[in-house]
Amino acid sequence: MSINPTELNTRTSIRQILRTKRKALTTTFQKEASELLKLRLVNHPKVQSAKTIALYLANDGELDPMPFIKWCWQQGKQVYLPVLHPFCSGHLLFLLFEKNSFMVQNQYGISEPKLEVTKVCPLEQLDLLCTPLVAFDRSGARLGMGGGFYDRTLVNWQTHKMYPIGIAHDCQQIDVVPVEYWDIPLPEIITPTQNHQFQVASSEGIINALRRS
Repeated sequence: MSINPTELNTRTSIRQILRTKRKALTTTFQKEASELLKLRLVNHPKVQSAKTIALYLANDGELDPMPFIKWCWQQGKQVYLPVLHPFCSGHLLFLLFEKNSFMVQNQYGISEPKLEVTKVCPLEQLDLLCTPLVAFDRSGARLGMGGGFYDRTLVNWQTHKMYPIGIAHDCQQIDVVPVEYWDIPLPEIITPTQNHQFQVASSEGIINALRRS
């Protein structure tokens, strides 16, 4: 699928085009990409030292981390999945995900562990958080689905021990992501073929802007 650069001029059009593009990837391609992702992650120093890792279940053509999740289970690492916060709209909780976890569908039709307070991991206790995204560019700017869930989650990441990594297909990289003041850039984005690392400034300015809004 070829993309006319002039079509990538608004956040809405970028989301529409790249979501369509990744959903068109074949099942075989997706499986191979997932295995390549696993190989990159298992050799990552942050992964090797991590005990608690937040991941996601693939939806809408996202790069599937399930092979990596299974590896984490085998290594005794605790895996957590995002769950829509029941009382604080637009925010996420992260619940323990095990082989026998009871799953429910949220309002977006995405599977998540059934909410149990005892299985919630506070952000400050996560070592690593892998986030899906729709698009990214060479500066580390990311574009999500539009709900702002991960931007709110990551706004203070530099004050925690948690290290965020974006996960995406190679085809989701574009020249420039049009950013808004609330967008949180990532220090690293991993695709099946590359590890992209970026210099990320302090999020203090973003936090102050959010407080004023």
